[in-house]
Amino acid sequence: MQYHDAISAKDAGKPATVLLSGGMDSSVLLYYVTRKLACKPVYALSFGYGQRHVRELVAARRQVAALGQAVAEHLILDLSVLREIVAGNSALMDNGQPVPELTEIPEAERDQPPTYVPNRNLIMLALAAAFAESRGCHLVFYGAQAHDNYGYWDCNRHFLQRLNTVLGLNRRSPVAVRAPFVETSKCELLRMGLEMGVDFGSTWSCYRGEDAPCRVCPTCVERRMAFHELGMDDPLGPDIN
Repeated sequence: MQYHDAISAKDAGKPATVLLSGGMDSSVLLYYVTRKLACKPVYALSFGYGQRHVRELVAARRQVAALGQAVAEHLILDLSVLREIVAGNSALMDNGQPVPELTEIPEAERDQPPTYVPNRNLIMLALAAAFAESRGCHLVFYGAQAHDNYGYWDCNRHFLQRLNTVLGLNRRSPVAVRAPFVETSKCELLRMGLEMGVDFGSTWSCYRGEDAPCRVCPTCVERRMAFHELGMDDPLGPDIN
């Protein structure tokens, strides 16, 4: 049994909140929670936090629309205060340094590349837990994934376990965070998404947030490699993103 199936089987049919960015991982996750786990109701939560690729929120809306009534509510929260908190110290933010090509990032720095936003996932998951608890929902899903070429400290099992230890201190309505794809490759995620009918032409990955994917930033490279591994072209364009 795949890791994501093993840890999620007990959650089937339960109310769930899904963090939805509009990228590949979170879009597959939304389909996984609604269609494979048949969770109900499902709430989708997105954030505008000053990211330079804010167009991903358009993709998030499209994914929710495609699932229709399977998603009970989609809330996009204004977290633009993060722009001031981070103060330009992340290439992912619209007031930060330019997003580098993956090849420009030394191997020794790829475990926490310049696109890392300090404590972003922890902040978003804390807000998601409050959102879920207020709606009588005790599960929060987020799309942490086993990156092939780079990584973040808040996208692994150790982070997940410790976060759930803290959330478990809640005396009345503890919320648990699930990351079913934390050990899943991008290629396997793509394969799963295709099987579930995800429209990857309506997702957005590129960190630079321009009119077309740049092909060279860390997430573009990873996405392109996944499509190539399956012998496919990305629907956003041949050999793109």
